Amino acid sequence: MKSISFKATERGTADYGWLNANYYFSFAQYYNPQKIHFGALRVLNDDVIAGGGGFPTHPHDNMEIVTIPHTGAIAHKDSTGGQGIIKSGDVQIMSAGSGVQHSEFNASATEALNLFQLWVFPKKKNITPRYDQRTFDISERVNKWQTVVSPIESDEALWINQDAKFSLTNLAKGKTLNYTNAFEGNGVFLVVIKGTVSIKDIV
Repeated sequence: MKSISFKATERGTADYGWLNANYYFSFAQYYNPQKIHFGALRVLNDDVIAGGGGFPTHPHDNMEIVTIPHTGAIAHKDSTGGQGIIKSGDVQIMSAGSGVQHSEFNASATEALNLFQLWVFPKKKNITPRYDQRTFDISERVNKWQTVVSPIESDEALWINQDAKFSLTNLAKGKTLNYTNAFEGNGVFLVVIKGTVSIKDIV
């Protein structure tokens, strides 16, 4: 299977003052024809949002949107009635489906917020918009995979309208972990959030 490695320094970047964005794929003012999407994964943004900053109400449709805070907390509100504070240890998903309006703001007026936001093309279009969030026990991802988003009910994860899984791990130094792809024909996109890992001959 073909493997491609990208360093964090090769991401697209943009500084909007209240938002410092790192783009894994072409988005907003960043465009790279070699980095448009990875299968159904269209967007992966590593954002730092200043205290009091955020995105005012705006529309989405036919996209599965997942938010994973690393530090800080984000306040979400949408036209389905979904709302909540999503903090480190939490994961949020919104199926935009046939159309939804939402806003996202740093829940703190002073402290910075760092999060991943991911957009995934849906398996079925124009479904009824939906919102969900969950707090996961981060001790359950120490040296093992913790599945936080999945279309498979037995995974006890947030449901996604796509044949895709999101799994997290906190891997200790010297530990080795294997990953088994749940969907034939799918690729695997691995992001190192902190530290260094070795994947076969790729470091």
